[in-house]
Amino acid sequence: MNIISIIEKKKLCQPLTKEEIEFFVNGAADGSIPEYQLSALLMAIRLNGMNREETVNLTLAMAHSGDMMDLSSIEGIPTDKHSTGGVGDTTTLVLAPLVAACGVPVAKMSGRGLGHTGGTLDKLESISGLSIDLTEEEFLRQVEDIGIAVVGQTKNLAPADKTLYALRDVTSTVDSLPLIASSIVSKKLASGAQAIVLDVKTGAGALMQTTEDSIELAKTMVRIGCDAGRKMVALVTDMGEPLGSHIGNALEVKEAIDVLAGRVEGPLLTVALELGARMLLLGGAAETVEDGKAKLQEALRSGAGLEKLRQMIAAQGGDPACCDDTSLLPRANYIQELRSAETGYIASMDTIRLGNAAQAMGAGRKQKTDLIDHSVGYVMHKRIGDHVDKGDLIATLHAKNPESAGEAGKEILASLHFSQAPVPPCKLIHAFVDGE
Repeated sequence: MNIISIIEKKKLCQPLTKEEIEFFVNGAADGSIPEYQLSALLMAIRLNGMNREETVNLTLAMAHSGDMMDLSSIEGIPTDKHSTGGVGDTTTLVLAPLVAACGVPVAKMSGRGLGHTGGTLDKLESISGLSIDLTEEEFLRQVEDIGIAVVGQTKNLAPADKTLYALRDVTSTVDSLPLIASSIVSKKLASGAQAIVLDVKTGAGALMQTTEDSIELAKTMVRIGCDAGRKMVALVTDMGEPLGSHIGNALEVKEAIDVLAGRVEGPLLTVALELGARMLLLGGAAETVEDGKAKLQEALRSGAGLEKLRQMIAAQGGDPACCDDTSLLPRANYIQELRSAETGYIASMDTIRLGNAAQAMGAGRKQKTDLIDHSVGYVMHKRIGDHVDKGDLIATLHAKNPESAGEAGKEILASLHFSQAPVPPCKLIHAFVDGE
């Protein structure tokens, strides 16, 4: 078997066998196939696609190209949730403690932020002393002991994906449905969870910007997961504007704590409850979605969710006192109010531009090696559909200095588009996808 014949088959729109896909994936993982040949095959896949069997075989081969976590020692059904990425998307820090408080173990491996989207690990590292680098044994023990752990991926988790993802980024093959789906699902399969809820974003700040494309991605990933023997469902949720009002690492942790403490409601909580209810359903702790939401809301009211977050922070070496006093989180040197220069209804937002504004302040990365400032970001006070008068408060900027705040303010104002006619608020949940 050789890579040239595999490239030739896909170039001619012929399906690849399981053995051919495994040969290609193993060559990507161990470096035995040169990058120029991998790139040629990626482009052939991008142009000619893959059928369902090929996509499943690609995902399984990528998952098995490195370590496969064994979570069988954990009592119950280990669950996970994955988001395709967005701005102000802090659902993990809200729903994971609530789900664990309802008795379903949450064994979650998360990533860092890159570009306009935030990363759960960066948010957690806003908490003094907290470590996201646990060994496999420590990870398992923590979930067994307290029912929850949110950590970084092991270095040898789906190594083929690391190679292929980097090549896709520089060969204009990012927008391939089988390559996107296999990249996401392979890491979820390798991390061991038996029940997985996917949060597929749609809209201006999402990987897939139309509802139709987002639903197709969700269908593809759910099919792969179910074919691989996992319980998997997906929600398609809105990213036409930031989900939460706080954008920036420590600010997003603060908002999650405020939600769990019962001080804040809104779209972030709404989406977290919808996703979390499906996690309870797949994890066997709820009979229906409504039953799941009721149990999560009780964990919210009783404070059990916030207590579970305290336990997780303490178990991972962090200071749980921030759950009672959010002023202990990193705080920016300079705070400035941003006011509207226009009057009207907010009709739409350039969500990617809003994410990039936080990134430029130091809250995100352009490259994976960039250092971030956990303290900076901003709080949005208006959403799509709100009426704004000239001079009204739009956002509060938390910045390093006046210059940084000034640049971010210009970007935020430029991202807003106004209408003189009333505009409805964004629809939060666009679709639900299961194995059927």
